[in-house]
Amino acid sequence: MTSVQSGSFWQHSQSYLDDEILIKKLLLSHDPDRRRLNSEMLLSAVESIVFHATASEELVSDKPVNANFKSNISNIELIESPEPLMHTIYKIAHEMLCKSPGKEDLHTRTMASFDLLGSHRWGAKAALALAAFAISYGEFSLLMQLRPHIPLAVSIANFKQIPSNMSMLKPQVKALRSLSKTMVDLTKCIIEFEALPLVHVGPDMEDLAVMKPKIYVTAYWIIRSTLVCSSQIKSLMAMKPEQVHLNNSANFSYFSRYSNITIAAWELLSLDNRLSSIYSHLRPQVDALRRQTEAKMHQKLLSLFKKSHIDNQNVLQMLFALKDDLPLKDCSTQEKLGVSALKSKVVLLLISKADLLPFEQLFFLVNQTYDHPHNDKIEGSYAIIWVPISFYEAWTDAEQKLFDFISNSMPCYLVRQPWSLNSAVVNFMKQEWNYGGEAILVVLDSEGMITNLNALDMVFIWGSKAYPFSLSRENELWDGEQWKMQVITNEIHPILTQWVEEGRNICIYGSENLDWIREFNAKMKDIKDAGMQHEMIYVGKNNPGEHTKEILSIMNREIHSNLLSFTKIQLFWLRLESMRRSKSRLGNNASTDNVVAQVSALLDNNNDNGWAVYGKGLSTDIVRVEGDEIFRCLNLFRQWGENVGRLEFIDALRTVLEPPLVDGPCNHTQVVPYSEGLVQGNMVCQNCKLLMKKFTIYE
Repeated sequence: MTSVQSGSFWQHSQSYLDDEILIKKLLLSHDPDRRRLNSEMLLSAVESIVFHATASEELVSDKPVNANFKSNISNIELIESPEPLMHTIYKIAHEMLCKSPGKEDLHTRTMASFDLLGSHRWGAKAALALAAFAISYGEFSLLMQLRPHIPLAVSIANFKQIPSNMSMLKPQVKALRSLSKTMVDLTKCIIEFEALPLVHVGPDMEDLAVMKPKIYVTAYWIIRSTLVCSSQIKSLMAMKPEQVHLNNSANFSYFSRYSNITIAAWELLSLDNRLSSIYSHLRPQVDALRRQTEAKMHQKLLSLFKKSHIDNQNVLQMLFALKDDLPLKDCSTQEKLGVSALKSKVVLLLISKADLLPFEQLFFLVNQTYDHPHNDKIEGSYAIIWVPISFYEAWTDAEQKLFDFISNSMPCYLVRQPWSLNSAVVNFMKQEWNYGGEAILVVLDSEGMITNLNALDMVFIWGSKAYPFSLSRENELWDGEQWKMQVITNEIHPILTQWVEEGRNICIYGSENLDWIREFNAKMKDIKDAGMQHEMIYVGKNNPGEHTKEILSIMNREIHSNLLSFTKIQLFWLRLESMRRSKSRLGNNASTDNVVAQVSALLDNNNDNGWAVYGKGLSTDIVRVEGDEIFRCLNLFRQWGENVGRLEFIDALRTVLEPPLVDGPCNHTQVVPYSEGLVQGNMVCQNCKLLMKKFTIYE
C-alpha cells in the first residue's frame, strides 16, 4: 500500500497561515447539499479559455474556430440546483469584482466566496471560481488579440480606455498566464481526488486524514488567487495611459521601478510559486492514491462477478453509478435513468469506440433486436446499453461530438457521460472482458452474472431469437441447425424469408465478373422459361465495395431487379462471418463441421468466374457449384431437366453434378421413417444418382 506522506510545503506554510484555524473556518462554511456539478467539464471549458487567452496574436485569423464540445456551457450539468449554472458563475464574478464594505481584506473576501459556494463540493468550488475569473480574463485577452485586426475591437478598447501600448504590461500579463494554468492544474487534482470511489473500496483512513486537509487548503489558495487575478484584470482595464508609460520616462526615480505594474507582477508570481509548490506535492499524492484505489476497485469487481446476487443492481451500480445516480439515458425518450430501470432484465453491454459500429452493422443490430419479429414476445425482458470507450487516454473533442450525434438517433439505452466512467471500470472491461477496440456485446443475466463475453455474433445470426443470449443458448441454437437455405438467408429480407417458408427453389450466386453474370443469368432464364421456377438472388462477393454497387446498377437495368440492396448484401456477408466466428468460438472447424466448411467456402472464394448455391425452402439438400462447373451443368440442361418432372429441382441438378459411385446395377437400399407427405415424394440414390424405387414396409 502506498501511503500519502506530508510534503515540506505543508510545514512551510505554517509560518504564513495557521492552517488548522483556516481549515476549521472553511469547514464551517462547507455545507454541501444534493446539487451535483460536472466539475470536470466546467474545468475543461475554463481550460479552453485559458489556452486561447494565452495564445499569441499570430493565432488570430479569419478562419472559423470550431467550438470545443467541452467548452459548450449547455453541455455542463448542474443537477438539483435552485439556480442555473451561469447564474451561479455571475454571482461569484460579482463577488470577485465588487468590494463590499467591510470586505476589503483579501482573506475576508476569500472566505465570503466560500460562504457563497458552501453548497458545493471542493472541486466544484474551485471550478466555479475559476469559471467566474475566466469570463473577465477571456474578455480582456480577446480584446488584446483582436485589436490589431478588427476595428470593432479597437472601438471597444477605446471606449473602455484600455491603453493602446501594452508592452510595459508584459511581465504582469505573463505572470497572469502562468498563474492561470497552475490554478487549472491544481483544480484538476481536487476533482480527481473527489472522483475516486473511495467509499466503495474501503479507503485507508490514515491516508484520507492526511489528504483532506490539503484539499481544503488548496481550494482556499485557488479561490484566493482568482480574486487577486480578477482584481488585477479590473485594474488593467481601468488603467490610464500615463500609468502605462510611467516606466518609459527617462527621469523615473529609483522607486519608480517598483511601480504598480511591477508590484502586481510580483504578487502574481508569488502566488504562482506558492501554488506550484502545492501542486508539486499534491499531484504525486493524488496519483498514488488513484493507483491504489484502482487496484482495490479491480479486485472488488473481480470478486463481485464471482458472487451470486439476488438481482443485478449491485453490479450495475459499481459499473456505472459511482458518480451519478442517473448515469443512463433512454435515447428514444431522452429520459435520464438510474440503474434501477434495469432491474430483473437481461442486460447487454454494447462496448465500443465512440463511432460505435459501421453503418451496416449498426443497422443490422437494430434490425435483429428492436425490429425483429420475435422481439414482441420478449419485449421488456432485456435491454441494450451502449458503453462508448475512448480510443485514447482521454476523450477527444471529435469523439464527444460523434457520441453526441449518434446518441440522439439510437433506439437503446446508453451511458450519458461515458467520459466520466471510472478509469478502473474501463480498465476492467479491457483486461477481463478482452475489449480491445472492436465492439463486443457482454451479457449480464438478471442477477448480474456474466453469461456471454460477446453475444454480437449471436444477435447477427439469430436476432432476438437468441434470448437470453447466453453461451449455453448459443450452443443450444447450433445443436438444432443444419446447412440449409433458411440458415444462409435468415431475416436478411422479409420476402426472402417468405420464399424459404413457401418452399421455393432459390439460387444465390456471386461474382464480380459482369460477363460471367450476364451469361449465367441468360442460361438460368432459359431454364425458367422451360417451366422450372426458381428465384435468383445476387450477393456479390465477400467484402463488397464500389464495384459491387456498379454491378447492381447495371443488373437492375439489364438483367433483373435484384431483391437485395447493397446494404443487404453487406449484411449477408456479415452474417456468414458471424456464423464462422461463432462456430469457431465453440471449438468447431471446417474439417469437423459442415456448416463451417460451407460458410468458409463462400467467404474465402476468390474465383472471378463466380459461384452459385441452390436450395429449396427448409430442405437441407443444398448444392454449391463453382466456376466453369456451373456452365457445364447448365449446358446439359436437357439431360438433367428431364428428371425435374419426377425429382425435385435440386435432386435433378445433382444427377449431373455428382457422377454415379457404382458401375452397372445398384442394389443400394435405404429405410426412411414415415413422415407426413413422404408417400408422394421421390428419392435419388446417393450411389448411382438415379431415382429409387419405393416400397412400403409395415411393422
